[in-house]
Amino acid sequence: MELFLGVLVPLCGLALLARWVVHPQPPPWDLAVLGWIHSYATPGRDRVAVGITDLGTWGGVTPISIALLSYLLFRRRIALSLFVLLAMVGSWILNDAAKAFYGRERPALWNSATRAMWFGFPSGHAMASMALGTVVTILAWRTRFRWAVLALSAVFVLAVSASRLYLGVHYPSDVIAAWLASLSWVIGLRLLVFPRAHRSPRTRG
Repeated sequence: MELFLGVLVPLCGLALLARWVVHPQPPPWDLAVLGWIHSYATPGRDRVAVGITDLGTWGGVTPISIALLSYLLFRRRIALSLFVLLAMVGSWILNDAAKAFYGRERPALWNSATRAMWFGFPSGHAMASMALGTVVTILAWRTRFRWAVLALSAVFVLAVSASRLYLGVHYPSDVIAAWLASLSWVIGLRLLVFPRAHRSPRTRG
């Protein structure tokens, strides 16, 4: 069930989205969602969005990942450390590879409050935040904190991803593709590294 729902279903969804990005024009719902979000833009919200979007890279995902990896290494949880390292570094490599392969240009509907470089599909911020959120949820799943961690992870992922849409540097399909890619990668990796763990690798390593 975990293989089907956590890996195969996201991969199928990702394949369907990828079919859209090969066309010159984005699907109508991409533009409609961005237009609706931009209708609520204000200078104050721009500043908040820029602060939140930074959490998807050096302001949040990177230091948290390093701290988590350092803690696991200190505790000599080698298998868990390998899982975290491969999950986070692998998601970054996969994101860059997908951007280079699809070469989808970012939206240019208005002047954004932040700078964005290179291609847009899939969203790197959304992919990194989803990878981290999935990792920490897996690690906490067999503890009493699992629902709190899941909720916080969901809020974190949604906030970072929404900031990318608000700032107009990604289409919604970029973000959804990033979520699906991260889910399939991290859960698939967990199944490979911990094939006998049905719910979480917490007791292994």
